[in-house]
Amino acid sequence: PAYLEWLAFILWYKIDCSVDQMAKTSAMMRAVCNRKHKASEQLVDGLGRGEFADNKDLKCYANCVLEMMQAMKKGKITADNAIKQIELLIPSGIAEPTVRAFSLCPNDIKNPCEAAYALLKCLHANNPKYFFA
Repeated sequence: PAYLEWLAFILWYKIDCSVDQMAKTSAMMRAVCNRKHKASEQLVDGLGRGEFADNKDLKCYANCVLEMMQAMKKGKITADNAIKQIELLIPSGIAEPTVRAFSLCPNDIKNPCEAAYALLKCLHANNPKYFFA
């Protein structure tokens, strides 16, 4: 799963969640958001490798997943929701740099798809070690 799906796992499940459940959640979110936005699988997979193609469908796919995770709402980052879950559910060695990365990301972009994409790029730039694929 791409970084977005991994982050969804953090926000929705407890640590003892099985890899199977994580994969199912990722697949469900990918399917829902891809039906809406038609981002190619190659582009979506590239996000996990830190490849940010300038593609409207991919940007809106990112927004869709982040909204499903409640990390964004109507183009605005809801970092407080995400940070609370991160701090509760993942080990501090991973949580701390992830929370720090959220605090460094701008929240002033009006277009929801552009805002989501900017958040992903910012998270990757500020926390590449835990930007998982």
